[in-house]
Amino acid sequence: MPVVAFLKLIRLPNLLMIILTQVLVKYFLFEPFNIETVLDHFSFSLLVLSMISLAAAGNIINDIQDIAADKINKPHKLIIGQKISEKIAWNWFIALNIIGVGIGFYLSNIVGKPSFVALFILPSAFLYFYATQIKGTVLVGNLVVSVMVAMIIVMVGIFDLVPAITPKNLSTQKVIFLILVDYGIFAFLVNFLREMVKDQEDITGDYNAGYNTLPVLLGRGRTNFIIFIIALLPLLGVLYYLYTYLYESHAAMLYIMFAVVGPLLYFLVKILGAETKKDFHHLSLVFKLILAAGILSIGLYRFVLL
Repeated sequence: MPVVAFLKLIRLPNLLMIILTQVLVKYFLFEPFNIETVLDHFSFSLLVLSMISLAAAGNIINDIQDIAADKINKPHKLIIGQKISEKIAWNWFIALNIIGVGIGFYLSNIVGKPSFVALFILPSAFLYFYATQIKGTVLVGNLVVSVMVAMIIVMVGIFDLVPAITPKNLSTQKVIFLILVDYGIFAFLVNFLREMVKDQEDITGDYNAGYNTLPVLLGRGRTNFIIFIIALLPLLGVLYYLYTYLYESHAAMLYIMFAVVGPLLYFLVKILGAETKKDFHHLSLVFKLILAAGILSIGLYRFVLL
Protein backbone atom coordinates (compact mmCIF):
# COMPACT_ATOMS: atom_id res chain seq x y z
CA MET A 1 0.00 0.00 0.00
CA PRO A 2 1.54 3.37 -1.02
CA VAL A 3 2.38 5.36 2.11
CA VAL A 4 1.72 8.72 0.47
CA ALA A 5 -1.71 7.58 -0.71
CA PHE A 6 -2.58 6.32 2.79
CA LEU A 7 -1.54 9.63 4.37
CA LYS A 8 -3.76 11.45 1.89
CA LEU A 9 -6.61 9.05 2.63
CA ILE A 10 -6.52 9.74 6.37
CA ARG A 11 -6.04 13.51 5.77
CA LEU A 12 -2.68 13.90 7.54
CA PRO A 13 -2.83 17.74 7.70
CA ASN A 14 -6.20 17.54 9.45
CA LEU A 15 -4.86 15.00 11.94
CA LEU A 16 -1.85 17.23 12.66
CA MET A 17 -4.31 20.07 13.33
CA ILE A 18 -6.12 17.89 15.87
CA ILE A 19 -2.82 17.19 17.62
CA LEU A 20 -1.92 20.88 17.65
CA THR A 21 -5.35 21.86 18.97
CA GLN A 22 -5.24 19.47 21.90
CA VAL A 23 -1.62 20.32 22.71
CA LEU A 24 -2.53 24.02 22.82
CA VAL A 25 -5.39 23.31 25.21
CA LYS A 26 -3.31 21.13 27.52
CA TYR A 27 0.00 22.99 27.57
CA PHE A 28 -0.92 26.57 26.67
CA LEU A 29 -4.25 26.95 28.48
CA PHE A 30 -4.28 24.50 31.39
CA GLU A 31 -0.66 24.44 32.54
CA PRO A 32 0.16 28.20 32.52
CA PHE A 33 -2.79 28.82 34.86
CA ASN A 34 -1.92 25.87 37.14
CA ILE A 35 -5.29 24.28 36.45
CA GLU A 36 -5.79 20.98 38.26
CA THR A 37 -5.81 18.11 35.78
CA VAL A 38 -5.71 14.31 35.93
CA LEU A 39 -3.91 13.28 32.73
CA ASP A 40 -0.14 12.92 32.79
CA HIS A 41 1.89 13.30 29.60
CA PHE A 42 1.48 9.64 28.64
CA SER A 43 -2.28 9.54 29.28
CA PHE A 44 -2.73 12.77 27.37
CA SER A 45 -0.77 11.30 24.44
CA LEU A 46 -3.15 8.35 24.46
CA LEU A 47 -6.14 10.70 24.36
CA VAL A 48 -4.68 12.45 21.31
CA LEU A 49 -3.90 9.11 19.66
CA SER A 50 -7.46 7.97 20.23
CA MET A 51 -8.92 11.13 18.72
CA ILE A 52 -6.75 11.04 15.59
CA SER A 53 -7.47 7.32 15.17
CA LEU A 54 -11.23 7.95 15.18
CA ALA A 55 -10.84 10.97 12.89
CA ALA A 56 -8.71 8.97 10.45
CA ALA A 57 -11.30 6.18 10.47
CA GLY A 58 -14.00 8.74 9.74
CA ASN A 59 -12.02 10.10 6.80
CA ILE A 60 -11.61 6.60 5.40
CA ILE A 61 -15.29 5.62 5.61
CA ASN A 62 -16.20 8.99 4.10
CA ASP A 63 -14.01 8.29 1.06
CA ILE A 64 -15.34 4.73 0.75
CA GLN A 65 -18.91 5.99 0.56
CA ASP A 66 -17.99 8.93 -1.69
CA ILE A 67 -16.42 6.96 -4.54
CA ALA A 68 -19.30 7.62 -6.96
CA ALA A 69 -19.47 11.35 -6.21
CA ASP A 70 -15.68 11.79 -6.14
CA LYS A 71 -15.36 10.30 -9.62
CA ILE A 72 -17.18 13.43 -10.79
CA ASN A 73 -16.17 16.05 -8.22
CA LYS A 74 -12.44 15.28 -7.96
CA PRO A 75 -11.38 12.37 -10.19
CA HIS A 76 -7.73 13.44 -9.99
CA LYS A 77 -7.78 13.00 -6.19
CA LEU A 78 -9.49 9.60 -6.12
CA ILE A 79 -7.55 7.17 -3.89
CA ILE A 80 -9.81 4.21 -3.10
CA GLY A 81 -10.11 1.90 -6.04
CA GLN A 82 -7.07 3.40 -7.74
CA LYS A 83 -4.20 3.54 -5.24
CA ILE A 84 -5.73 1.66 -2.31
CA SER A 85 -8.26 -1.14 -2.64
CA GLU A 86 -11.64 -0.81 -0.99
CA LYS A 87 -10.99 -3.98 1.05
CA ILE A 88 -7.78 -2.56 2.53
CA ALA A 89 -9.55 0.72 3.26
CA TRP A 90 -12.29 -1.15 5.16
CA ASN A 91 -9.64 -3.06 7.15
CA TRP A 92 -7.97 0.19 8.17
CA PHE A 93 -11.34 1.70 9.09
CA ILE A 94 -12.07 -1.21 11.44
CA ALA A 95 -8.54 -1.25 12.91
CA LEU A 96 -8.47 2.49 13.62
CA ASN A 97 -11.89 2.34 15.28
CA ILE A 98 -10.73 -0.50 17.50
CA ILE A 99 -7.63 1.50 18.49
CA GLY A 100 -9.64 4.67 19.17
CA VAL A 101 -12.40 3.03 21.21
CA GLY A 102 -9.97 0.68 22.98
CA ILE A 103 -7.83 3.58 24.18
CA GLY A 104 -10.99 5.42 25.17
CA PHE A 105 -12.08 2.48 27.33
CA TYR A 106 -8.67 2.46 29.05
CA LEU A 107 -8.64 6.23 29.67
CA SER A 108 -12.21 6.28 30.97
CA ASN A 109 -11.23 3.79 33.66
CA ILE A 110 -7.96 5.60 34.40
CA VAL A 111 -9.80 8.85 35.22
CA GLY A 112 -12.44 6.99 37.21
CA LYS A 113 -15.29 7.69 34.79
CA PRO A 114 -16.08 4.37 33.04
CA SER A 115 -19.19 5.86 31.41
CA PHE A 116 -16.96 8.30 29.49
CA VAL A 117 -16.17 5.48 27.05
CA ALA A 118 -19.45 6.45 25.38
CA LEU A 119 -17.69 9.63 24.20
CA PHE A 120 -15.48 7.41 22.02
CA ILE A 121 -18.10 4.88 20.95
CA LEU A 122 -20.62 7.52 19.86
CA PRO A 123 -18.24 9.46 17.54
CA SER A 124 -17.18 6.18 15.96
CA ALA A 125 -20.80 5.16 15.41
CA PHE A 126 -21.89 8.62 14.28
CA LEU A 127 -19.10 8.92 11.70
CA TYR A 128 -20.04 5.54 10.23
CA PHE A 129 -23.73 6.43 10.29
CA TYR A 130 -22.95 9.81 8.72
CA ALA A 131 -20.96 8.34 5.84
CA THR A 132 -23.32 5.45 5.11
CA GLN A 133 -26.78 6.81 5.94
CA ILE A 134 -27.10 10.57 6.39
CA LYS A 135 -24.28 12.15 4.39
CA GLY A 136 -26.69 13.18 1.67
CA THR A 137 -29.43 14.33 4.03
CA VAL A 138 -30.04 18.06 4.10
CA LEU A 139 -27.78 19.67 6.74
CA VAL A 140 -27.86 16.65 9.09
CA GLY A 141 -24.55 15.29 7.83
CA ASN A 142 -22.99 18.76 8.08
CA LEU A 143 -24.19 19.05 11.68
CA VAL A 144 -22.77 15.65 12.67
CA VAL A 145 -19.31 16.42 11.27
CA SER A 146 -19.28 19.88 12.88
CA VAL A 147 -20.21 18.49 16.29
CA MET A 148 -17.29 16.05 15.96
CA VAL A 149 -14.93 18.95 15.22
CA ALA A 150 -16.16 20.86 18.28
CA MET A 151 -15.69 17.77 20.45
CA ILE A 152 -11.98 17.65 19.57
CA ILE A 153 -11.56 20.79 21.68
CA VAL A 154 -14.02 19.97 24.45
CA MET A 155 -12.80 16.37 24.95
CA VAL A 156 -9.57 17.58 26.55
CA GLY A 157 -11.60 19.44 29.16
CA ILE A 158 -13.93 16.51 29.76
CA PHE A 159 -11.08 14.07 30.40
CA ASP A 160 -8.48 16.36 31.96
CA LEU A 161 -10.52 18.96 33.88
CA VAL A 162 -13.84 17.41 34.87
CA PRO A 163 -12.42 14.46 36.88
CA ALA A 164 -10.23 16.92 38.82
CA ILE A 165 -13.12 19.16 39.94
CA THR A 166 -13.52 19.63 43.70
CA PRO A 167 -15.68 22.08 45.68
CA LYS A 168 -12.51 24.14 46.24
CA ASN A 169 -11.49 24.55 42.60
CA LEU A 170 -14.95 24.47 41.01
CA SER A 171 -15.07 28.15 40.02
CA THR A 172 -11.62 28.11 38.37
CA GLN A 173 -12.25 24.85 36.54
CA LYS A 174 -15.60 26.16 35.35
CA VAL A 175 -14.09 29.32 33.85
CA ILE A 176 -11.50 27.36 31.88
CA PHE A 177 -14.01 24.74 30.75
CA LEU A 178 -16.38 27.46 29.53
CA ILE A 179 -13.54 28.91 27.44
CA LEU A 180 -13.25 25.49 25.79
CA VAL A 181 -17.00 25.45 25.20
CA ASP A 182 -16.77 28.87 23.53
CA TYR A 183 -14.02 27.60 21.25
CA GLY A 184 -16.07 24.49 20.57
CA ILE A 185 -19.04 26.64 19.48
CA PHE A 186 -16.77 28.69 17.23
CA ALA A 187 -15.28 25.55 15.67
CA PHE A 188 -18.77 24.11 15.19
CA LEU A 189 -20.06 27.19 13.37
CA VAL A 190 -17.01 27.65 11.15
CA ASN A 191 -16.86 23.99 10.19
CA PHE A 192 -20.62 23.88 9.59
CA LEU A 193 -20.30 26.79 7.19
CA ARG A 194 -17.31 25.17 5.49
CA GLU A 195 -19.29 21.95 4.99
CA MET A 196 -22.06 23.96 3.34
CA VAL A 197 -19.54 25.68 1.07
CA LYS A 198 -18.08 22.27 0.16
CA ASP A 199 -21.60 21.13 -0.74
CA GLN A 200 -21.75 24.09 -3.10
CA GLU A 201 -18.41 23.06 -4.61
CA ASP A 202 -19.51 19.41 -5.02
CA ILE A 203 -23.06 20.02 -6.25
CA THR A 204 -22.59 18.19 -9.57
CA GLY A 205 -21.24 14.97 -8.10
CA ASP A 206 -23.67 15.07 -5.17
CA TYR A 207 -26.62 15.45 -7.56
CA ASN A 208 -25.49 12.48 -9.63
CA ALA A 209 -24.87 10.41 -6.48
CA GLY A 210 -28.41 11.13 -5.27
CA TYR A 211 -27.41 13.26 -2.26
CA ASN A 212 -30.09 15.70 -1.07
CA THR A 213 -27.77 18.51 -0.02
CA LEU A 214 -28.98 22.07 0.39
CA PRO A 215 -27.52 23.29 -2.96
CA VAL A 216 -29.10 20.34 -4.77
CA LEU A 217 -32.53 21.20 -3.31
CA LEU A 218 -32.41 25.01 -3.37
CA GLY A 219 -29.78 25.88 -5.93
CA ARG A 220 -26.55 27.76 -5.41
CA GLY A 221 -28.04 31.26 -5.25
CA ARG A 222 -30.43 30.60 -2.36
CA THR A 223 -27.83 28.50 -0.54
CA ASN A 224 -25.31 31.34 -0.81
CA PHE A 225 -27.77 33.66 0.92
CA ILE A 226 -28.37 31.13 3.73
CA ILE A 227 -24.61 30.70 4.20
CA PHE A 228 -24.22 34.51 4.34
CA ILE A 229 -26.81 34.80 7.14
CA ILE A 230 -25.30 31.96 9.19
CA ALA A 231 -21.79 33.39 8.70
CA LEU A 232 -22.86 36.48 10.62
CA LEU A 233 -23.07 34.34 13.79
CA PRO A 234 -19.34 33.57 14.22
CA LEU A 235 -18.50 37.15 13.20
CA LEU A 236 -20.79 38.64 15.85
CA GLY A 237 -19.61 36.06 18.39
CA VAL A 238 -15.94 36.90 17.83
CA LEU A 239 -16.62 40.65 18.03
CA TYR A 240 -18.49 40.13 21.31
CA TYR A 241 -15.62 38.05 22.65
CA LEU A 242 -13.14 40.75 21.70
CA TYR A 243 -15.17 43.45 23.41
CA THR A 244 -15.84 41.39 26.55
CA TYR A 245 -12.58 39.53 27.21
CA LEU A 246 -9.68 40.65 25.04
CA TYR A 247 -10.03 44.44 24.86
CA GLU A 248 -7.14 45.01 27.30
CA SER A 249 -4.64 43.12 25.16
CA HIS A 250 -3.73 45.04 22.02
CA ALA A 251 -1.73 42.11 20.63
CA ALA A 252 -4.67 39.73 21.01
CA MET A 253 -7.04 42.30 19.52
CA LEU A 254 -4.82 42.81 16.47
CA TYR A 255 -4.35 39.08 15.97
CA ILE A 256 -8.07 38.30 16.10
CA MET A 257 -8.98 41.28 13.91
CA PHE A 258 -6.50 40.40 11.16
CA ALA A 259 -6.55 36.58 11.39
CA VAL A 260 -10.23 35.92 12.12
CA VAL A 261 -12.48 38.99 11.72
CA GLY A 262 -10.81 40.17 8.50
CA PRO A 263 -11.16 36.80 6.70
CA LEU A 264 -14.76 36.47 7.92
CA LEU A 265 -15.60 39.88 6.44
CA TYR A 266 -13.82 38.88 3.23
CA PHE A 267 -15.92 35.72 3.08
CA LEU A 268 -19.15 37.67 3.57
CA VAL A 269 -18.23 39.96 0.69
CA LYS A 270 -17.36 37.07 -1.63
CA ILE A 271 -20.03 34.45 -0.87
CA LEU A 272 -23.04 36.21 -2.41
CA GLY A 273 -21.27 36.46 -5.75
CA ALA A 274 -19.73 32.98 -5.74
CA GLU A 275 -20.83 30.86 -8.68
CA THR A 276 -18.14 28.47 -9.87
CA LYS A 277 -16.49 25.40 -8.38
CA LYS A 278 -13.26 27.43 -8.18
CA ASP A 279 -15.02 30.19 -6.19
CA PHE A 280 -16.34 27.74 -3.60
CA HIS A 281 -13.04 25.87 -3.34
CA HIS A 282 -11.35 29.19 -2.55
CA LEU A 283 -13.94 30.10 0.09
CA SER A 284 -13.66 26.63 1.64
CA LEU A 285 -9.93 27.26 2.04
CA VAL A 286 -10.66 30.65 3.64
CA PHE A 287 -12.80 28.94 6.28
CA LYS A 288 -10.07 26.37 6.88
CA LEU A 289 -7.63 29.20 7.59
CA ILE A 290 -10.17 30.97 9.83
CA LEU A 291 -10.64 27.81 11.89
CA ALA A 292 -6.88 27.30 12.19
CA ALA A 293 -6.33 30.94 13.20
CA GLY A 294 -9.11 30.77 15.78
CA ILE A 295 -7.71 27.62 17.35
CA LEU A 296 -4.17 29.03 17.40
CA SER A 297 -5.48 31.93 19.48
CA ILE A 298 -5.77 29.50 22.41
CA GLY A 299 -2.04 30.08 22.81
CA LEU A 300 -2.68 33.78 23.48
CA TYR A 301 -4.43 33.34 26.83
CA ARG A 302 -1.21 32.97 28.78
CA PHE A 303 -0.24 36.44 27.56
CA VAL A 304 -3.71 37.99 27.93
CA LEU A 305 -4.73 36.72 31.35
CA LEU A 306 -1.46 36.28 33.19
